[in-house]
Amino acid sequence: MESFSISKKVRCVNGEEEEEEGIKTLDGTVDFHGRPALKAKTGRWTAGTIILVNQGLVTLAFFGVGVNLVLYLTRVLQQGNAEAANNVSKWTGTVYIFSLVGAFLSDSYWGRYKTCAIFQAIFVLGLGGLSVASSMFLITPKGCGDRTTICGTHSNWEIGLFYISIYMIALGYGGYQPNIATLGADQFDEEDAKEAHSKVAFFSYFYLALNLGSLFSNTLLSYFEDEGMWTLGFWLSTGSAFVGLALFLGGTVRYRHFKPSGNPLNRFCQVFVAASKKWRVKLPQGEECLFEDEKESSLSTGRKILHTHEFKFLDKAAFITSRDFNDPKQATHNPWSLCPISQVEEVKCILRLLPIWLCTIIYSVVFTQMASLFVEQGAAMKSTISGFQIPASSMSSFDILSVALFIFLYRRVISPLVIMFQKKDSKGLTELQRMGIGLIIAILSMVSAGIVECYRLRYANQECTHCDASSSLSIFWQVPQYVFVGASEVFMYVGQLEFFNAQAPDALKSFGSALCMTSISLGNYVSSFIVTIVMKISTEDDMPGWIPGNLNRGHLDRFFFLLAGLTAIDLLVYIVFAKWYKSIKLEGKNDEENDDTDDSEV
Repeated sequence: MESFSISKKVRCVNGEEEEEEGIKTLDGTVDFHGRPALKAKTGRWTAGTIILVNQGLVTLAFFGVGVNLVLYLTRVLQQGNAEAANNVSKWTGTVYIFSLVGAFLSDSYWGRYKTCAIFQAIFVLGLGGLSVASSMFLITPKGCGDRTTICGTHSNWEIGLFYISIYMIALGYGGYQPNIATLGADQFDEEDAKEAHSKVAFFSYFYLALNLGSLFSNTLLSYFEDEGMWTLGFWLSTGSAFVGLALFLGGTVRYRHFKPSGNPLNRFCQVFVAASKKWRVKLPQGEECLFEDEKESSLSTGRKILHTHEFKFLDKAAFITSRDFNDPKQATHNPWSLCPISQVEEVKCILRLLPIWLCTIIYSVVFTQMASLFVEQGAAMKSTISGFQIPASSMSSFDILSVALFIFLYRRVISPLVIMFQKKDSKGLTELQRMGIGLIIAILSMVSAGIVECYRLRYANQECTHCDASSSLSIFWQVPQYVFVGASEVFMYVGQLEFFNAQAPDALKSFGSALCMTSISLGNYVSSFIVTIVMKISTEDDMPGWIPGNLNRGHLDRFFFLLAGLTAIDLLVYIVFAKWYKSIKLEGKNDEENDDTDDSEV
């Protein structure tokens, strides 16, 4: 009797498995062959885990170059502190500008998988070029580039080869990064409640994988490079990127895909042109006169964006006039004179995102200091323990550990507590609320950095010429500022990834992720601009300036306090725009869910 019961359960379970194998995703994703994706054979955490490991390996490779680039420029290429900091900011900014290129090609023509594969290949080639250039031409004499041995001069073509290599790395990583995040999110069906929950968790684990990958770079690779073993560090980065690419290609058959939808720029321009042509038209009340093409109600997934009342001027692009159709039942229309209302709503979605996006740029100015001025500050502090030299760039490990800790605290402690004390059916802090908290913590990080610099100057040797470790203040006093930055990233960047992915139209998800990265890009350019202006003003009357080559004669503390003040102003502006923001609402989701995703509450 017991064996009969067991066999019955097995048949039942097998029946459920067979039934599940035939269930297709509801969000419109397809498999590698272009057929509707099956839930049991594609996506989910199998594909998601491959993407997370790939992200960790590629990030390890990228930060193996980026984390010590400012020291490479000063020690190997003999650049000054301000010039090196500016060049790193420009390079990092260019990395994230290229994210727009990758997002455009992905959403329009190649799809996310093909775009990730191509740009990863470019990334590997760039790393290989940098490794070869360093080992054969730039690290001369051998062993130079450490704290004591000065490298020789370099010819223009050698420096040119270096810049070609690092900007290939920028192109490859920049084009890859927004698409890998979105491809990972695509592996979870948003219309399935269980997979939708996994999708939210994926963004936290994605950012954790990114930081764990950089942890190895910021410790072991950073140590090798700080000791002058630049070539070894670069070759290890190249190997990591190659393994990551091989792993990514190995998971090809498991991925779910959204089909590319064509050039979105034309669709955007059509809305503005059509609305401008009808600028004199007065719109009647109601939506009856607004055109909708059922065949084009969505770019890729069939999920229609519900009509909203912001940016009413753009609704004129969908207003039907006598010139648009000779016969109202006629199927053809001029897309530069009449656009479906769903196409208009896609444009509105992006316009609503822009003010929020602009407010994240100043935060990125704070974030980029970890790769430049935090490192230069640490290099001028006491960094030896029992004869062991701690590389200044490895202090960013505390940022990574802080990220890991606060991701755990947020998911396991903070979020459950917020849900407990909020209204019924609450999902915890909204993305916009978390981003606001991130800005507050960023202010604390800059205040902490400024206070540390005040004390570093108090214990510094003002007359030194080679000022590494010229202050008796321990480098471990930098730990709080790194921890604050890490905590702010969990609230700002994870919230930002979720926010832009959720609020972008279905076929512009990569563009949504690219917005997150582009804010980092512009943050680097703005940081470079602020440094330039500060140095121009503070060096008048033959003064050394706030950020001179010898930091002991400058006032880096004032620069950090300036950034804290700018971030505080940005926070106030952000609160205004966050209260104004209204979330995207898609057909097929019930009103209760739409209400829950209204992130305008701050």
